[in-house]
Amino acid sequence: MSSDPERTDATPARVRVTAPRPGSAAASARPSPHPGTEAPTSDIAGVYVRSLIRTQLRLGVVFAVGFVVATALFVLAIAFVPELDATFVLGVPLSWLLLGIGVYPLAITVAGLYVRAASRNEARYRSLTEDE
Repeated sequence: MSSDPERTDATPARVRVTAPRPGSAAASARPSPHPGTEAPTSDIAGVYVRSLIRTQLRLGVVFAVGFVVATALFVLAIAFVPELDATFVLGVPLSWLLLGIGVYPLAITVAGLYVRAASRNEARYRSLTEDE
């Protein structure tokens, strides 16, 4: 008997779980729970996946840069129109209101356009992989 009062003979010994070694076979060959998301098995499928990844990355960078540029132009336009600081709405300068409220529709529009374009890219990828 062991000296540990909580441990009984029926308790299994501790097991160390580690990641598989690089280059070893996969631990399981179970099918993916989501059809159409299996790992590419041919060279052409690998090309399609890399193309999709590059396209989505390029799309993300373009939309991020576009959002930053549009926001900077918005801020510069407010900065160079001094009449906005002289106009008050509910005791707050109009330029502050435009900055505080006006940027949100821009962000929502950019996000919506990005999701639409990314979905279109993924639909094209799915149509290419289903044709195989």
